[in-house]
Amino acid sequence: MLDQDDLKWIAAKATELNRLLQQVSRYSDQARQHKGEDRYLELLSEEVEQASKTSQALFDRVTSCILTRVGHGAKNVERAPNLMVVPSPISSERSMASVSTKLPVVEVAVASAASRQPRIRKPDGERELILVVDDQPEILELAGAMLEFEDYRVVLAKDGFEALRVYQQMGDEIALILLDFFLPVMDGDAVFDELKAINPEVNVVLSSGFGEQTKLSSMLARGLRGFIPKPYTHEKLIEQVRSIIEA
Repeated sequence: MLDQDDLKWIAAKATELNRLLQQVSRYSDQARQHKGEDRYLELLSEEVEQASKTSQALFDRVTSCILTRVGHGAKNVERAPNLMVVPSPISSERSMASVSTKLPVVEVAVASAASRQPRIRKPDGERELILVVDDQPEILELAGAMLEFEDYRVVLAKDGFEALRVYQQMGDEIALILLDFFLPVMDGDAVFDELKAINPEVNVVLSSGFGEQTKLSSMLARGLRGFIPKPYTHEKLIEQVRSIIEA
């Protein structure tokens, strides 16, 4: 009943749904350890919403194919008494008549992402785009200002969730990520693993004011490109950034 394109689409969406559910499980465990951090619960709810949309899209695609083929073979409808369409657990109140008129989940996701596009500082800069991740506002702003002064384009993220969201939206443009190690809910090593899952070749430089030699060694073995201790000077930051990008 399903053609090759249908099967490929369903397989891709099933994989995406599995990834989203794994993230939801991981983030919910971390959020429970930080009660009162409402902003992280909001980010978790976004993952749940996206998983719901993906699940609904899978349901819509399959049932649409079934209904289309049943409609084309109307003579066989009476001979198929066991055919039953199970309502979606995500939205059982939706009418089956609306299956063919709903936006595909990809369009919904693109529209949602466009509505909260990350802000690029110094968008007319002639150098590469750098993502800076730090939960301390003064350090985040200082690092951003240092990079802007050297004509880099910069995106700032105050935690791991925001960093991952930014990278998912514009990872192809980002040349390097300056990642703080101590972040709320998701430490730098967890964010690093998620970034590597998105792009195994991602360029990440870790920054920290404390010696985490065991974690640092492990991250370097997994592809971390460098480490810059805090507090760093303007010259040291730019030297590290250039050495990684030009390598």
